[in-house]
Amino acid sequence: MHISRIDLNLFIVFEAIYAEGSVTRASQKLNLTQPAISHALGRLRQLFDDPLFERQGHAMVSTPLARSIIEPVRRSLRGFEVTLNGLDRFDPATTQKQFTLALRDVLESTVLPPLMVRIGQQAPHADIAAIQVDRRELESELAAGTLDCAIDVLLPLSADILHKRILVDKTVVVARKGHPQMHGALDLETYLKQDHILASSRRKGPGLEDFELSRLGLQRRIRLRCQHYFAACRVVSQTDLILTMPERYARVANRQFKNQLLPLPLDMPSWDVYMYWHANVDGDPANRWLREQLMASFQGVAK
Repeated sequence: MHISRIDLNLFIVFEAIYAEGSVTRASQKLNLTQPAISHALGRLRQLFDDPLFERQGHAMVSTPLARSIIEPVRRSLRGFEVTLNGLDRFDPATTQKQFTLALRDVLESTVLPPLMVRIGQQAPHADIAAIQVDRRELESELAAGTLDCAIDVLLPLSADILHKRILVDKTVVVARKGHPQMHGALDLETYLKQDHILASSRRKGPGLEDFELSRLGLQRRIRLRCQHYFAACRVVSQTDLILTMPERYARVANRQFKNQLLPLPLDMPSWDVYMYWHANVDGDPANRWLREQLMASFQGVAK
């Protein structure tokens, strides 16, 4: 079937129903009436000879065919959007765009303050949404344009996803002030004798430092496993447990607790942080401006 015989607006409706899981919410998102959305869905069903969405309770659940075509549709719509936006000169001072970033929680408190200072000065009407995305969905979200950029460790993504290293961090040990065995330089023997906290979003499994220890035939005792570094830092301030974490965030998280930061007595790879964006927005003025703000914000963090 030739593309000239297809109303491309149908695919905007298709993506909205897929994203919202509801004809009602899709109509609100697109500012169209529900009958108009339903009519467009009927035409799509006829075009593909497939129901595409089936009602289950209050939700519209996608069929296997719908799931197989959503990513190509999203990439195409995003390409059209970028092409059209590229025709206009992007002006940070007047833009009302909302930029969406995938950002791990460990980076939020370090990069968002300097980023929002820059955004406030240059783009006072722009909004930022920092969200956490399943790494398995990162590439598809960047391709679909539901994410403008992502900040994370080095990930195995396709050549369609461009990336740039924006921060190199080292690992430190956090201990409370007055810890009976933490004064002066910390050696590996003393480190291994302590009870440790491991901060991880995973339910089980070792930390990066545990992999390095295992290479040496060594092991530490994990007394507490928790989800967030901030909570771990608070526990450190009230106990003799110690914590191993990235230095930049350690400086921020421990400011109020006055915990001491000590060099890790173990050779560890650096914590490299990367910025990711899709190739189809590489030349987009708005996305390029956002990447410049992120780069400048991380350079400030690294000082």
